[in-house]
Amino acid sequence: MTITTPSSAAVSALEDRLQSVRERIVASERSSRRQAGSVSLVGVSKTVGRDVIDAAYAAGLRDFGENRVQDARDKFTDVQDDTRLHLIGSLQTNKARFVTGFAHLIHSVDRSTLLDALQERAAGSDIIQPILLQVNIAREEQKHGCLPEDVTALLEHALGCPNLLLRGFMTMAPLVSTPEQSRPVFAGLRDVRDEMQIRYPEAQFKELSMGMTNDYVVAIEEGATLVRVGRAIFAETARVST
Repeated sequence: MTITTPSSAAVSALEDRLQSVRERIVASERSSRRQAGSVSLVGVSKTVGRDVIDAAYAAGLRDFGENRVQDARDKFTDVQDDTRLHLIGSLQTNKARFVTGFAHLIHSVDRSTLLDALQERAAGSDIIQPILLQVNIAREEQKHGCLPEDVTALLEHALGCPNLLLRGFMTMAPLVSTPEQSRPVFAGLRDVRDEMQIRYPEAQFKELSMGMTNDYVVAIEEGATLVRVGRAIFAETARVST
């Protein structure tokens, strides 16, 4: 794997982009009458190497999102204690053992067999692993996630896993021409969360992971607590080639 080291100018540009995203989040919280600090930024670092991640950390970013288990383990071993790794990509059941206890939050849990694998590993390590259930609100065949009508059964299975902490839900919006077209998807996930919270008042489904570079402002307006932003932060700072 070859990683292009960013120049000082590229690092400075990264810092500027990160600050711009933060300012848009703050403005969106304010305009949506959300509490300040209610939205956390997850920088999707899948296209950059460890040196760029370190530069983003130095600029104040603490939450990083990776799609692939091996990339996550390669880039996030021996990091600062307050670095939080989010596994946001589809997770194969046979790789559950590699991320349980390693990821701060697993966003992409979408089936009972994966819940069982995560539970077995977490129990064996005597830890509690926070997770989100991924819901395919848009019903796209090529996307992962359980269908809305299957959420209740999957949620009850998750609540029956004593070593898993279900903190909320995640979705991915379709590729569309305008951010506004994503709004029904984000509103749909919020509705799922609200319904589940009423049904299971003893649980705390605080997190809604939704919104990326093109549409995170709309996602915030619809209740996102975690936005997954990559290109708007990292852009062309560095590329990883294999």
